[in-house]
Amino acid sequence: MAVVTFTRYYVNMTDVKSGANPLFLREEELRQGIELLFYAYRDFTAEPDEMLAKIGPGRAHHRVIYFVGRHPEISVSELLGILKITKQSLSRVLGELVRQDFIVQRQGTRDRRQRLLRLTAQGEALERQLTENQRQRIARAYREAGAAAVEGFRTVLLGIMDDERHAHLPWLPHRAAGDHG
Repeated sequence: MAVVTFTRYYVNMTDVKSGANPLFLREEELRQGIELLFYAYRDFTAEPDEMLAKIGPGRAHHRVIYFVGRHPEISVSELLGILKITKQSLSRVLGELVRQDFIVQRQGTRDRRQRLLRLTAQGEALERQLTENQRQRIARAYREAGAAAVEGFRTVLLGIMDDERHAHLPWLPHRAAGDHG
């Protein structure tokens, strides 16, 4: 719950070890957090963007390649739910990735209308190449921050995400709606 009082925000956060821990955040601290997210995302995507620029696909292609690689045999409708883009946008990107032999589609076994997606060997190699720098960045930051900071970071990211997005994280323990911590 956020209560706005002039330039201060009251955010009630739960500290796992010591119970409730009221945290007061000033406007400037919130703005710095927003800026840090923008800069981190810029740097996180810069190298994969450069790699993709050399072969044609863009950032939307990268996201599709990543999630198809992460969830082999994902259906088109499940991918749409993760990416939150239009069918038309996904169709364009997917068509290009299929033509370039990065992704293959097959019919579902129970529902022939269902299209299941999987990376080809070439797609797997590209996904590894694009993700490696990002994996290294995350690993370095996690090592430098320590376990408590990593858990706090994950809690903050989950708190920023819409609750419906949590359903797309199968590794996340089931949480009640609205429970971020």
